[in-house]
Amino acid sequence: MKIRDASDGAAVAMAALIIRRGGLVAFPTETVYGLGADAQNPRAVAKIFEVKARPRIDPIIVHVSDIAMARKYGEFPKCAQPVMEKFWPGPLTLVVPKKSSVPAIVTAGLETVAVRIPAHPVAQNLIRFSGCAIAAPSANMFGCVSPTEARHVADQLSCGADMILDGGPCAVGLESTVLSLAGDTPRILRPGGTSIEELSGMLGNLDAGGAVTNLPQAPGQMESHYATRTPLDIVEENGPEMNPGEKTGLLSYKPVSRGDGYAAVEILSESGDLREAAANLFRSLRRLDAMQLDRIIARPVPEKGLGIAIMDRLRRCSAARKRPDL
Repeated sequence: MKIRDASDGAAVAMAALIIRRGGLVAFPTETVYGLGADAQNPRAVAKIFEVKARPRIDPIIVHVSDIAMARKYGEFPKCAQPVMEKFWPGPLTLVVPKKSSVPAIVTAGLETVAVRIPAHPVAQNLIRFSGCAIAAPSANMFGCVSPTEARHVADQLSCGADMILDGGPCAVGLESTVLSLAGDTPRILRPGGTSIEELSGMLGNLDAGGAVTNLPQAPGQMESHYATRTPLDIVEENGPEMNPGEKTGLLSYKPVSRGDGYAAVEILSESGDLREAAANLFRSLRRLDAMQLDRIIARPVPEKGLGIAIMDRLRRCSAARKRPDL
């Protein structure tokens, strides 16, 4: 697997050629690293499912370069226009009725398609140079912690991608918010990098309850997801601590007054900033998971803004019954 510096224009051009020829490229977005293929090449998209061991019932987001390109893949209702203009490019995915040209494998056979415009310049250039929309879930094994650095991709998908474009750490660090506009009422299917408060302010009547299901309409809806190999429990500040003889790591939102006795402590934000905490979440989980701990204790974060998405990821990680190999 070739890891190439994404600031090298020749590397991005080569990656685009790989996409056009039906190959797979791991590339940075502002959210997490994606594993991409030509969205209109069913065989290439099938490789994504094979490499990730991803169930075919889980749809894949289609990444496009602009609104005009997005309209080639989905039927966007009138209410979508102001949302697209304000939040794209950025960490928001819209689920809308699909055009007939979208392969069924991309949408998991659903009549809707998930579309977004990534803000990362490398992702934008890759789409433009490829001349096609890119279907891309996170570049990791299915159900595991998402990658926010190129080395995370290399660690998990040692022979899965034809090239990894290294664009440095992802700025947002959480997957995009998924908003369905396919029904009568706009509905949040997955909280993420765009806050629910911002969307509510624009859309008004918004179903923000999220959705946990094993028959997903969008990525990241399964109850058990974003899993570490090490069992993780969410414990309040004054809740039960370590068990006797247990090698335990602590994942804390802010600096802690009682860190003694933990084998390792990861602080998501020294200042208690939710954006910083979101950007650090997956890499902190990876560091703790690599330490051969018996358990990880995670302190809850305030459930506002990006804190809603952080807690969503921690709950799904905690819900994992069978820890997959990384």
